[in-house]
Amino acid sequence: MLSEPRSGRLAAWGNALLAGLVSPDDAVLLIVGEDAVHRVEGLPGESAPVGLTLALGRLRALGVTGLRVALPAPGHPLGLSGPPEFNARALDAEEAVVCHGAALGLVPEVYEAGPEGDVHVEVVWHCLPVREAPPADVPSLGEAERELAQALREATETLTRLDVAGSGPVAEAAIDAYRARAERGREVLAPGYPPRAVRVLELAQRVGMLIAVAHEAGNGGAVSASEMAARVAALRPVERTARRAQVAAYNAVVEERERGVR
Repeated sequence: MLSEPRSGRLAAWGNALLAGLVSPDDAVLLIVGEDAVHRVEGLPGESAPVGLTLALGRLRALGVTGLRVALPAPGHPLGLSGPPEFNARALDAEEAVVCHGAALGLVPEVYEAGPEGDVHVEVVWHCLPVREAPPADVPSLGEAERELAQALREATETLTRLDVAGSGPVAEAAIDAYRARAERGREVLAPGYPPRAVRVLELAQRVGMLIAVAHEAGNGGAVSASEMAARVAALRPVERTARRAQVAAYNAVVEERERGVR
């Protein structure tokens, strides 16, 4: 998952809300985005699902001071700390939010309803207990930026040899769409994040877009089974590195607070 994850929006704007940098209404509007509605189920003290505004206020009252992102994949529990039940659910969703200051985590479950052409999306965040321990395999911003630049260079060299480097009209159209989306006012991160986190996240998302183009390209030179395998092998480490960079960017506010930077 290298597009903007729902867990990233929740953590980024939730952190801005917890820091008093945005209003509850604005935070919830930006977290929900194009979805119809988000609810939180299993919140301590609540017997039924509640809206995001109430949920974020309740989490603050429970001692939550920050929100981290986890983007796990099979064999790579990125950002998770356990227990196994939470990790399994997060792995199934390919994302989660882990609270800092209270042993709780949130995993999204997405529902789609409505006729074709008028589908609306509802999201239920399941609140579950987590283990209070350092998250798995999350680099610092500096490490993430260096690793991502190196992985991108190496993957580009390999994909160029396979003629799937993302230099054709399909890639150009994807890049144009990415830029247009950014220019429509979408903020990459919420207020309060350091500029380096914004830069790392933008690069990680751009790398994700190019990976998708390379996977989908059907007109390049990689037509044999061995060349297709080489393409997959070249993309796997850069995709992993890009996910690590995303998590480092979204978690930067909490990490800096823990180090006493802010």
